[in-house]
Amino acid sequence: MSSTERMWNAEFEMMPRDQLQKLQLQRLKQTVERAYYKVPFFRKAFDQKGVKPEDIKSLDDVSKLPFTIKNDFRDNYPFGLLAEPIENVVRIHASSGTTGKPIVGAYNRNDLDVWAEVMARSITGSGASAGDVLQNAYGYGLFTGGLGFHLGGERMGATVIPISGGLSKRQIMMMEDLGSTTLCCTPSYALALAETMQEGQVSRDRFKLQRGIFGAEPWSEAMRKEIEERWQIDAFNIYGLTELIGPGVSCECSQKVGMHIWEDHFLAEIIDPVTGEPLGYGQEGELVFTSLTKEALPVIRYRTRDRTVLNVEPCACGRTHVRMERIRGRTDDMLIIRGVNIFPSQIESVILTLPDLEPQYFIVVDREKSNLDNLEVRVEATERLWIRGEEARQAIAGRIRREVQQIVGISIDVKIVEPKSIQRSEGKAKRVFDLREL
Repeated sequence: MSSTERMWNAEFEMMPRDQLQKLQLQRLKQTVERAYYKVPFFRKAFDQKGVKPEDIKSLDDVSKLPFTIKNDFRDNYPFGLLAEPIENVVRIHASSGTTGKPIVGAYNRNDLDVWAEVMARSITGSGASAGDVLQNAYGYGLFTGGLGFHLGGERMGATVIPISGGLSKRQIMMMEDLGSTTLCCTPSYALALAETMQEGQVSRDRFKLQRGIFGAEPWSEAMRKEIEERWQIDAFNIYGLTELIGPGVSCECSQKVGMHIWEDHFLAEIIDPVTGEPLGYGQEGELVFTSLTKEALPVIRYRTRDRTVLNVEPCACGRTHVRMERIRGRTDDMLIIRGVNIFPSQIESVILTLPDLEPQYFIVVDREKSNLDNLEVRVEATERLWIRGEEARQAIAGRIRREVQQIVGISIDVKIVEPKSIQRSEGKAKRVFDLREL
């Protein structure tokens, strides 16, 4: 373990893998029994697959269990998946939900305790400690982000500022006046705050900020570099989802070589997204989770649709928990343009390498009269590029087109737009607008 590495619960975070797997199996059996005997939905799903709780004798036996998908939450909205009477539920969260019913997350007192524990580990893994001032600019309310970070920050003894998202000028003022050392928000909002600081001509030297913990939306290594350079901090990636518990399922440590999944609470698998068959460590596939300690709403083999790779090799930080790589895309939001698979992160990786562009962009997909799909990227110019004129902007647009085509193999349209013309996000940035009738 690094001499400077901070841990919240070293006994569990550094547990030898053989002991960790024994604990996982014990908790998996308990979770499967709870789901089968207390949730009619799961009992029916198990019975249809011909599996009983007593069939789980090893961790590999998890593959015998049925998958759970997002629509199962919507179909059983609001409380059809509860394994507890509603009077034992002390907190309810829900996803933002773009279509249909939202995804409901329910927690009893034990679940909130688990959430505080994994969040305390995650925040501590970034180097924060009880002496830090945590500016929590994630949204509060039904969204899990704000209260998840709040729980973890208070558990570890940090001073938590529950400022929530928005009101960026006030954020900058409070960050300076209260001496915030850790910023928690979406990566796109971290860039928006950096822009507000610059526009207000506030010197970076007036802040005590040392690190940021960013998640809730996809972001790239190029965006990490952009954030770190603008804020002069260490930027850490965190992962979670409402269906499982919220943020805190995994988080980066000081090494920044993948996010440690807290395996004593969450059993992770990688599967082939087409066949559903398990894949091994080091293979890219769809991430699947089974909760191991959640009581109010246990989760069995939830298909996240997130594409990543699991790495079980020892980490220099000393933690033994498997690491997941940065999300490489989703199996259900992948864009198929003229028969070619494209992920927004591939386009972002080009945009963020060009200094004459702001890290503000969105993608519009439409279908022409000829029934051919068209993808247009609209990206914001810096003031200096805009002043240089149309010829300079066209040159940059041409470079983006060429570099993206080299990556994805098809041509796209690129439009350089005026500075400050793209609306800034105070939460999850919406990057893709698919206007096709698919």
